[in-house]
Amino acid sequence: MPRESKASKRERAIEVCRRMDELYPAPTPALKFSGPFQCVIAVALSAQTTDANVNKVTPELFMRWGTPETMAQADAEEVEKVIWSIGFHRNKANNCVACARMIMSDFNGEVPQTMEDLQKLPGVGRKTANIVMNECFGKVEGIAVDTHVFRITHKLKLSSKKEASQVEQDLLSILPRELWKNVNSQWIRFGREFCIARRPRCDECPLYDICPSN
Repeated sequence: MPRESKASKRERAIEVCRRMDELYPAPTPALKFSGPFQCVIAVALSAQTTDANVNKVTPELFMRWGTPETMAQADAEEVEKVIWSIGFHRNKANNCVACARMIMSDFNGEVPQTMEDLQKLPGVGRKTANIVMNECFGKVEGIAVDTHVFRITHKLKLSSKKEASQVEQDLLSILPRELWKNVNSQWIRFGREFCIARRPRCDECPLYDICPSN
């Protein structure tokens, strides 16, 4: 198969986004949270587990420590007991408390609104920072590449890179900036409904005709 030109790949990627808009015209986050701090915590907790699992533990977590002020005073072992059912619960509990304490000490109790400052928070990487910027502050500076976005990007052969940060850069280079905002939330839905990791529904896929993996 001849190598696809960047112009052709860009055109195909734009068509993917157009169809995603038809499928999911008003995408919303699967994670449940209220406000920037809870968003930071929920997204950080979702690493290497499912959003559904996170949504099972956050009601109690946020009832007890739903603000930076309360979480900063929490005992990490008590937080761990609440989130024990998700992966890496000890490390995540420590990060929750450390994150809240840094917000209180370094950012006057407010979640920072820049990519650089967000990534200073314990447990916060670029993916989390992108989601917080997008969902809470209306600032779109990148695309959050989680497991669904990573898998679908490779399936569509829009990138062959091995690292999420590299996949993000490939997507940013071929998609117009105005299309970045909904990629994460729409592609997560698509990954759960059609491009399922173990049993993709290719015969029903609305992208079948433009997916080079078929």
